[in-house]
Amino acid sequence: MISYNMKKNLVIRKTIKNDEVYELLKKIPAGKVTTYGDIAKALGNPSASRIVGKILGQNPNPIQVPCHRVVMSNGKLGGYAYGTLKKRGLLEKEGLSFSNGIVTEFTKVRISLSSNGKPSE
Repeated sequence: MISYNMKKNLVIRKTIKNDEVYELLKKIPAGKVTTYGDIAKALGNPSASRIVGKILGQNPNPIQVPCHRVVMSNGKLGGYAYGTLKKRGLLEKEGLSFSNGIVTEFTKVRISLSSNGKPSE
C-alpha cells in the first residue's frame, strides 16, 4: 500500500500477511511477550496493530504458533480466541504473573522483534 501525506512525502506501508505474522510468533520464547504493535513494526507497518490482532484471531494452529504471547502495549492481555482466562493460564504456566490484569514486570519480559524477525530484549 502506498499513501501520501499532506506534504507530499511518500509513505510506504507494507501489507502484512498472515504467514509473516505466524512466523514471527514462533520466534517468541516461552516466558516472554511482545505486543501487537511490535509485530506490526517488525513487519514494516507500525500502524497495523489492529490488523495483527485480527490475524492472530484467525490463527489455525495456536499450539505451534503461540499467539497467547502477544499482549497490548500497556501490558494488558488483549484478546484470545479461547478466552482471556485461557490466555492468562498459558502465560502463567510459562512463568509470567499478573497484577491488576497487567503482566508483572512487563518491561522485563517484553521483547521487541527486529525487522529480520529476531527477538531483541
